[in-house]
Amino acid sequence: MAGALPSSTERVRRALEASGLPLEIIEFPTSTRTAQEAADAIGCTVGQIVKSLVFRGETSGEAIMVLASGSNRVDLALLAQAAGEKPGKADADFVRAETGFAIGGVAPVGHVKGLRIFIDETLRAHPVLWAAAGKPNAVFRLTPGDLARLAGGTFIRVC
Repeated sequence: MAGALPSSTERVRRALEASGLPLEIIEFPTSTRTAQEAADAIGCTVGQIVKSLVFRGETSGEAIMVLASGSNRVDLALLAQAAGEKPGKADADFVRAETGFAIGGVAPVGHVKGLRIFIDETLRAHPVLWAAAGKPNAVFRLTPGDLARLAGGTFIRVC
């Protein structure tokens, strides 16, 4: 990649380097902001896209992140059971304050704060996954095992 990376993508790059995993950030000339856009740009299925969704705990006010397959919808009742509180909507300002990323580029790593992270167990069905890398046109390739190791999350049934 030519030129300096924005600080959000740089945080992801540093987190990937620190992990010791040989993972590379790829930037596309088109948006990969939505799961479908990412799948189209990469040439993979929507199910292989890792959506990074942030919710706000209605009791604690803390961020709760779900890493879900792009083809799945989060079941809020299952998430509430796992999180121990009802998940509420997180607006763009909350997402940026808690993760350091804008919606559409939220990565599973490189957050500015510690987050509770849950990983959609259906992601294990795909040997190759693609996750956002800090901005709406940057992604990186990884395995489900890499995802769990990098994010520090727990695989659960959440979709």
